[in-house]
Amino acid sequence: MLRRGLIVVGVLALVVLVALWFLTAPKKLPASELAAGYHPDLANGEAMFIAGNCSACHATPGQDDRKHLAGGLKLKSPFGTFVTPNITPDPKYGVGAWTELQFVDAMKRGTGRHGEHLYPAFPYSAYSLMKTSDVRDLFAYIKTLPAVATPTAPHELKFPYSLRPAVGFWKLLYFKPHEFTADPKHSAAWNRGAYLSEGPAHCAECHTPRNALGGVEEAKLYAGAPNLEAGGRFASNITPHKDGIGDWSEQDIADFLKSGTDKCFNEPEGMRDVIASTSQMSDADLAAIAAYIHALPAIPGNPKHKTC
Repeated sequence: MLRRGLIVVGVLALVVLVALWFLTAPKKLPASELAAGYHPDLANGEAMFIAGNCSACHATPGQDDRKHLAGGLKLKSPFGTFVTPNITPDPKYGVGAWTELQFVDAMKRGTGRHGEHLYPAFPYSAYSLMKTSDVRDLFAYIKTLPAVATPTAPHELKFPYSLRPAVGFWKLLYFKPHEFTADPKHSAAWNRGAYLSEGPAHCAECHTPRNALGGVEEAKLYAGAPNLEAGGRFASNITPHKDGIGDWSEQDIADFLKSGTDKCFNEPEGMRDVIASTSQMSDADLAAIAAYIHALPAIPGNPKHKTC
């Protein structure tokens, strides 16, 4: 009887392990995700590159050229130090030898070229909302930029965060990939702003607090958050609450994203890298983002960190 019980327990344990492996294994998109007859739109790829502020993380530290994407920026966090990778078209050290589907998998599923989990310091939770055609255009544009033969240093992470399979459990808890769908109750401008803000621009990734495991606290979206990077600045509440930007107009928001100067004539240092990109966006896209942000639910935040 004891032996039979041990066998049952063993079988159940095996079933649980197999189920966990399946649930937490890296996911890839099918080849059919890449529609036939596609022709890259490099202008749109550049627009996605700018909206995504790719240069802020992937430009080489100290390099003035924001299209010199050899990486190397060190992001210190409670989990250890993440090192941003080389994403230039270099075939050895960058993404030059990547297939289009591998790039789409990285952006929309957080799965690397070799089938490994990518750490969510790379904001694929937001990028998963992007249209695949926009991701393909982005990849085509990146491949027109200068190739730089610089290897990427490894991450310096604490145990157990150094174990990539553990990211699968994080994804199981917090990663719900889905492509953006327009809300017919809102205008085309609002939907464009929602797409840009939630997807490529990944605004919530910085402006929303996170729990101890780095999961976004959905009930406090955009309500402001301390930067997870050690010593980082506070990302302000950007909802229309009195603790945030409740007294800002849509035009105030658009003007700030274009000029970097808020309605009180301050130049917030923490937004400097972001403004370097948003200042290059079209007026129509900035107006769309402003319309979406201005219409967010008002959520209380930390009034000590009010933007203006």
